[in-house]
Amino acid sequence: MGERTGMANGCGHAAALHTGEAPILASATVGARSWLLIEHSGPWAAYLDECRLPDDTRALIERATALGIRPQLIRRPGRRAAASGPLHVFVASSVGFRPWIAEGTFERSNDLDLGSLVHGVVPESCILVSEPVFLVCTHAKRNACCARLGLPLARFLDENLPGNVWETTHVGGDRYAANLVCLPHGLYYGSMSQAAAIAAANAYRNGEVVLDRYRGRAGIPEPLQAAEHFVRAHTGELSVSGVAVESSRSEGNATVCIVHHTKPGGLSRFRVVVEPAVFAAPCGTTCTEEISTYRLAELSELSPVPA
Repeated sequence: MGERTGMANGCGHAAALHTGEAPILASATVGARSWLLIEHSGPWAAYLDECRLPDDTRALIERATALGIRPQLIRRPGRRAAASGPLHVFVASSVGFRPWIAEGTFERSNDLDLGSLVHGVVPESCILVSEPVFLVCTHAKRNACCARLGLPLARFLDENLPGNVWETTHVGGDRYAANLVCLPHGLYYGSMSQAAAIAAANAYRNGEVVLDRYRGRAGIPEPLQAAEHFVRAHTGELSVSGVAVESSRSEGNATVCIVHHTKPGGLSRFRVVVEPAVFAAPCGTTCTEEISTYRLAELSELSPVPA
């Protein structure tokens, strides 16, 4: 479950991390390529393996984790009534150009074929969902700022996008609360205000990203997220699938990427070199916080690729 720190119940982050003044690019969770969302109203402990869950649900989470699937508990904004009836889940694959999300209900968790999900196939008895799913981290026991900033954001989005919004457990990057995840593509946004969140959600419903407060796409190494971000900023390309890394290699501390940009009439290809950098945020409640980020060292267009 990762390192468990003493800051789990509090927020010692610099204010700039929650307002969008600090850089947040290339900070989406790297390991999440497939997802299991389980409806559970709570309470939520700081870590999933500490939550009071039915044995069947706990076994499902353990099975998903062993397969490399990211499990999340979800609940409707503002509702804490204990759910009854069959197990309600969403499963999603964020890989490639055709990600998908599907929904299902099960009497027994063993009836959910997670092996299919690992291979990018919709499990039997799950139905594809045409609308996106928006997750807002409200995991107070993990970090207080997630509840303080996430709860009102989840309620606001739910009022504007009823049925598409869920509160969820830790998504990674508490320092960037409020965090928003757009599925099935696994797009991460952080430091979200209500205005920024509704703009990002509406853009995603139209197949686009908003670069402001965009953390990146889950499942992609951070340097590659940075390379995609810099190409989007350079070209103005906002379509979700319009920019992707073709290849990459390390050269010392730098990462060299070939990034393609899909546009009418063919492809543009760019050589992008990114390097790690550090942003020193003003002091939070504890001490000065250094944020790992990336700087653009080189961006050059390669020979055009005809359609």
